[in-house]
Amino acid sequence: MAKVTIDGIQIDVPDGTTILNAARMIGPDVAPPTMCYYSKLKTSGGYCRTCLVEVTAGSEKDPRPMPKLVASCRTTVMDGMVVANNTSAKVKDARAGVVEFLLLNHPLDCPVCDQAGECHLQDLSYDHGNYKTRTDFERRTFEKIDIGEKIQLHMTRCILCYRCVKTAEQITDGRVHGVINRGDHAEISTYIEQAIDNDFSGNVIDVCPVGALTDKTFRFKSRVWFTKPVDAHRNCENEKCSGKVVLWYQGEEVLRVTGRKDQWGEVEEFICNTCRFDKKQTSDWTIEGPRKINRHSVISANHYMNMVKPKEFKLNEIKQITE
Repeated sequence: MAKVTIDGIQIDVPDGTTILNAARMIGPDVAPPTMCYYSKLKTSGGYCRTCLVEVTAGSEKDPRPMPKLVASCRTTVMDGMVVANNTSAKVKDARAGVVEFLLLNHPLDCPVCDQAGECHLQDLSYDHGNYKTRTDFERRTFEKIDIGEKIQLHMTRCILCYRCVKTAEQITDGRVHGVINRGDHAEISTYIEQAIDNDFSGNVIDVCPVGALTDKTFRFKSRVWFTKPVDAHRNCENEKCSGKVVLWYQGEEVLRVTGRKDQWGEVEEFICNTCRFDKKQTSDWTIEGPRKINRHSVISANHYMNMVKPKEFKLNEIKQITE
């Protein structure tokens, strides 16, 4: 076990734990934000730099500070390490710079983007970005393409986090898409226009932190905050699929089906395309109950749990108050 202090809070964690995961053990108020790291995907992290932290003391044996900010998702803790995240002015300044860099080519099309309301980049820019931009040149643009019958890629919105590439590489039978070209011309694309059509391809939609990969069966049907999320499950025929999902209702209609996400926005268990795209009848599922949504999320509008009903005054009581 190693003893590490993050933003003044001390915690004991197993050896080999990253700074990011140690901070997550403390809680969301201390944990750095992430855009590319995904705990369910091996070798993820280290691309976006949004999780930079300042190590003010390397360890008990060598208490010297690290000379530069480090990526918390790729840096393991040492016994006696002291880390500053929200308490560091250097980190706040660097993170604002990272956000500005991510937004250099990102379009300002939130009002028409299906990811609006559950976009990690929106949250990141609101919490850690600057209120204005210095961009005065034309942003790069790409044509929308279909990479499969039910998935659309809008590369203009992509921030090259590599999550979708690693998802296809690690949980599907064969990856047919990846990053091509370099630098400002780098883009996610399929090899010679091959379609992504394996049984678990829909998971690239869930892991995408922005609106680059969207569900064509849900596009422009509704804003996510107008829907009602409900936990449900079924005995899926695919042995690799958990069958545990979230159904997004509008009235009696299921508009879309997604995997269940934890407090870090990561899918708890991946689901197959049959559950995601083909099972959109309530009769296909065993309903568990309303999905618990963080009340700070816009999706939680009208979904608050355990609310106390306001007192209903009787007519004679109203008369007494008015008099």
